[in-house]
Amino acid sequence: MGEEAKKQLEQQLWNIANTLRGKMNADEFRDYILGFIFYKYLSEKMEDYANTMLKEDELSYQEVMGHEEQEALLEEIKAYAIEQLGYFLTPEELFSQIASRGNGTTDNFILEDLTSILRNIEQTTMGTESEDDFVHLFEDLDLTSTKLGKRVEQRNKLIVQVLIHLDKINFELKNHDRDVLGDAYEYLIAQFAAGAGKKAGEFYTPQQVSKILAKVVTHGKSKLKSVYDPTCGSGSLLLRVAKEVDDVSNFYGQELNRTTYNLARMNMIMHDV
Repeated sequence: MGEEAKKQLEQQLWNIANTLRGKMNADEFRDYILGFIFYKYLSEKMEDYANTMLKEDELSYQEVMGHEEQEALLEEIKAYAIEQLGYFLTPEELFSQIASRGNGTTDNFILEDLTSILRNIEQTTMGTESEDDFVHLFEDLDLTSTKLGKRVEQRNKLIVQVLIHLDKINFELKNHDRDVLGDAYEYLIAQFAAGAGKKAGEFYTPQQVSKILAKVVTHGKSKLKSVYDPTCGSGSLLLRVAKEVDDVSNFYGQELNRTTYNLARMNMIMHDV
């Protein structure tokens, strides 16, 4: 991830943290933020893939809605997307559309639709090779939690603010060296959640240490049969090892904390592992 994009990411994360601060513990709002970052990533990747498919038809993915062949186009895109990406989102389910709706003056209640979308992402993978990758992946994003607000209108307003901040971030999808989730996780841990993690017996491995460890275990090697981290956390160390060699056949990781385990799964998906 480029330095400019990283600064932009950190600024928006700071803005979001200020929005959520005082309403829940730092480690809790960290999990909401990272979950929504992943949803945004999936949306941008889906839209980019669909736009590429529709290029010959001189259509954008957004323009499919209302098109005379809308149903046929969506079915075709869905079939290819599930095969190539492992999941599917309609144009109306994309992060940018939900954030835009929430920021509007009418029809800006998005909580129910957002809950359905996160569930639908998982459901589109049912019976496919990617089913195990996505099952229960968004279970920590409880949009009914009173920590987000006592009344449903308050919860909706808060989530909309978070989505609007995240919508300003450029994820640089074509930059294959990106580690958006890792950068976000490191920043949030360093700034807000380090104390909370330590109280639960969780310790984040700084990127500098990860780099050294990765270089040590890969020294003189261009390929690895497997890499294993018994306390993998967000999975950043596994990914760091992969950057040091040309190929890793298998990745293995263990994590006791279910929330952090889901975060590692998200990180693997974002890096096509």
